[in-house]
Amino acid sequence: QVQLVESGGGLVQAGGSLRLSCAASTSTFSFRAIGWYRQAPGKQRELVATISSGGLTNYVDSVKGRFTISRDTAENTVYLQMNRLKPEDTGVYYCFADGRPGSPRYWGQGTQVTVSS
Repeated sequence: QVQLVESGGGLVQAGGSLRLSCAASTSTFSFRAIGWYRQAPGKQRELVATISSGGLTNYVDSVKGRFTISRDTAENTVYLQMNRLKPEDTGVYYCFADGRPGSPRYWGQGTQVTVSS
């Protein structure tokens, strides 16, 4: 059973930075893609950023230029560096990982990010 454990959330003022971590119980190369969703109160879950096994990255338009997804293969960890945070970035951030086709999507437990204005 794959486990994903997030950390790094918290309360920060607008303009500040946070770095989220997602530690996987297996090599991140075993996943086709790994990344982050977020869910704001009263809103649907939104895909924020992904990184493929080949290192390709994608971002939702609202975070481009501010967020960076990266991975440390030695530590089986994926990071989301979030800079110039805005109040609308507030939400619970969930790490996910997609294995081989036909396998289930794995989820972390979520970490709260709150950006005050």
